[in-house]
Amino acid sequence: MSGSFITFEGIEGCGKSTQIERLAKRLAKLEKNVVQLREPGGTAIGEAIRETVKHPPGDNPISPDTELLLMNASRAQLVQQVIRPALANDCVVMCDRFYDSSLAYQGYGQGVEFAMVQRAIDEAVGESKAKFTLLF
Repeated sequence: MSGSFITFEGIEGCGKSTQIERLAKRLAKLEKNVVQLREPGGTAIGEAIRETVKHPPGDNPISPDTELLLMNASRAQLVQQVIRPALANDCVVMCDRFYDSSLAYQGYGQGVEFAMVQRAIDEAVGESKAKFTLLF
């Protein structure tokens, strides 16, 4: 893969999306091909999963294990459908959250066993790791 993959991590409202937009504009001026993504989402399947996670149907909340698997299903689709092809085409891929969020939300936040979190991440992303992660 010849492109660059940059992820942006941080709490809600800390400026990740704003900084992605600013960097994308700067890179576009340098004639770089830029792909901006978000997690969960970035594909039709990912957006459907996003809606389910954010607004679960019925009266029961999503269990932490289910949320972990849904997030990584969305992530796997994003990696296979968008990230890998964009990197192969020498694009700069910028993603608003990526697998570090699963460690934070499902691991630390919801108490899912870290070995399970890491296995799910490894299955979803394979070798598609960020070159840089910016933490806000």
